Amino acid sequence: MKIKRRYFVLSSLIAVLVASWGLLLNTAPATQTLIAQRPVTLTVSAAADLNYVFKEIGALWEKETGNKVTFNFGSTGQLAQQIERGAPVDLFAAANKSFVEDLDKKGLIVSNTKALYGRGRITVWTREDSKLNPKDIRELTKPEYKRVAIANPDHAPYGIAAKEAFQSVGIWDAIKPKLVLGENIRQTQQYVETGNVDVGIVALSLSVNKPGKWELIPENLHKPIDQMLAVVEKSRHQQQAKQFAQFINGFKGRPLMKKYGFVLPGETAN
Repeated sequence: MKIKRRYFVLSSLIAVLVASWGLLLNTAPATQTLIAQRPVTLTVSAAADLNYVFKEIGALWEKETGNKVTFNFGSTGQLAQQIERGAPVDLFAAANKSFVEDLDKKGLIVSNTKALYGRGRITVWTREDSKLNPKDIRELTKPEYKRVAIANPDHAPYGIAAKEAFQSVGIWDAIKPKLVLGENIRQTQQYVETGNVDVGIVALSLSVNKPGKWELIPENLHKPIDQMLAVVEKSRHQQQAKQFAQFINGFKGRPLMKKYGFVLPGETAN
């Protein structure tokens, strides 16, 4: 009788365990889906010329997906160095494609995620209340222009373009004594905003939709500022980073890029 009772208890226990295991297997996919759908926070290292437009695109993406995005704006060259040193970055948006291509050669980005997202332009920019209003960069050699800001051409693509433009019109040597170098193109504009310099060569994307006087510098005076993005190889959120990259180049991101003066992939400058 005791043997039968023990057998009954053991059988019941096995049945409960089997039922519990079946329930666990049935709920596992749902649990995995729930985990996959949990919001993440992306870290995006982006060139400083994207300061305004990416904040708008990021806010729109956050609203639509429930994910968050944190931006680290700076000089493209310095951001690339941070990625090389292992900085926790999910997506890199450079102001010049060469920096992304260099990281690709080192195996630091996901190769098949490389994509152009816009071509930048440069302007000569002054404060709205300034008495100065240059229409041509050659005017900057005049004595009333005492200090001229550009981004540091050693690591900032927009600074490189400014230097090339000055060289193209033959005034680089005359301008050099007047130069004040910004660490990135946004800091360059801030030097003008605060009155520390008279004029600056800044990104068109920082000139439009903002108080100030500016004149577009002819594109044939410098090499194209073709801007590229890519997902970072060590990203822990590659899927979401790819989605955000596609959003930037998608039907909702492109109009905002165009609003800030970028020439979009597949289009030509006006």
